[in-house]
Amino acid sequence: MGKEYNLNSTDFQSLKTASKKMFNMISTRLNVNTAYVAKRGETAMTVLSSFNKDEEIIPEGYEVEYGGSYCRHIINNKNNEMHTPDVNEYPVTRDLAVTPELGVKGYLGVTLTDTDGTVFGTLCVMDREEKVFSDEDVEYLKSMADLLSHIIELDQTKFNMGFLNVPILPITNGVSILTLQGVIDDDRADKIMDTVLRHTSENQIDYIIIDLSGLVIIDDVFPTLLVKLVQSLQLIGAETIITGITPEAALHNISSQHIQDLKAKTVQNLEGALEYIGFYLQEK
Repeated sequence: MGKEYNLNSTDFQSLKTASKKMFNMISTRLNVNTAYVAKRGETAMTVLSSFNKDEEIIPEGYEVEYGGSYCRHIINNKNNEMHTPDVNEYPVTRDLAVTPELGVKGYLGVTLTDTDGTVFGTLCVMDREEKVFSDEDVEYLKSMADLLSHIIELDQTKFNMGFLNVPILPITNGVSILTLQGVIDDDRADKIMDTVLRHTSENQIDYIIIDLSGLVIIDDVFPTLLVKLVQSLQLIGAETIITGITPEAALHNISSQHIQDLKAKTVQNLEGALEYIGFYLQEK
C-alpha cells in the first residue's frame, strides 16, 4: 500500500458513524442481512463497523487473517469486487476456513479506498440465503464505497491535525515548551492531555512551559483543560510555568476558582519563564 493507516480502529469515528447510517439503506436495497466495513491491517482484516438486520452474523471487531479472508480476493481482483450466490460453491471461497465459520451463502464485496486510491479495506454484504447480485448491484455498492472514501480521508486528516495541534518543543534536558494556538474543543483537549503527559513521562521532563499567546477562548473547555493538565503534571513530578496570558484568557481564568488555586507559576513571556528555571538569554 502506498499509505500506511496507523490510526487505531477507534480513531475512525467519522467512518463508523457514516457507514452505520448507510448500512440500513444498503441492506434494504440489496436485500441482505449484513453489511460491514473491514480495514486492512498488516496481517489481518478487522471489521470496524457492521450492521446485522435480523441476526448477528459478523460483529464489530471480528478479525480474519488476511490470507484466509474474502477481502484478499476482492482487493486483488482487477475489477475491485467479488460476488457469488453461494460462497460454499464458489472456487476461491469454498475452501477457506472462514466460510463454514460464518455460515453464509450470498456475498458481495468491493474494495474501499481513500480519495487518492490507496486501499483501505472493503465494503461488503452477506446473507444466509443464496443471493444473485446484478451488475447494477455491484455498481451501487461501489458508489457507496466512493462516498465512504471521502470520510476515510476526513478521519486521516483529523488524525494528522491532532499532531499539529499539540506542538511540544524540547528546549534542553528536562525542559519543554507547549504552545497552544487556536480554538480547543473536547477532542483536541483529550489529545493535548494524552500527548503532553506521555511526553513528560517518557522524557523525564521537570518543567513544562505553557505558552497561551496564540490561544482563542470561546467556551469553558480550555480553563477545564488547564486545570486538569497542571494537576496531572504535578502528580507526575513536573512543574508548570504559564506564559503569554492574554487579556481574553485572563478574563476566563478569573471566573474559575480552580485556576486561581493552581500552584502554577505565571510569567509575562518566554524569557521570564526561562529565567525562572535558571536560563538566561545573552546577546553575542
